[in-house]
Amino acid sequence: MKTLTVKLPDPLFFEIADQAKARNISKSDVVRERLAPRSELASKGRGGSLWSRMQDVVIDSRALPRDLSANKKHLKVYGKNHSHR
Repeated sequence: MKTLTVKLPDPLFFEIADQAKARNISKSDVVRERLAPRSELASKGRGGSLWSRMQDVVIDSRALPRDLSANKKHLKVYGKNHSHR
């Protein structure tokens, strides 16, 4: 596999880094996933599967909190309007 070094704007870098951390994969894997569908689509001349088109917006369940209802600290402020403090 060849190596390519690129400079990214900070927001794009942090978006890729956050996604990599949330999914527990490398930043390179995220970039390859984002680039591969475009090159595959161009060669196949079609839109690809629904999964390949939505993969970047699907949230990995391992990145979500377990159950907020079991967190007593969360329940203490549940339903209170935080804007009137």
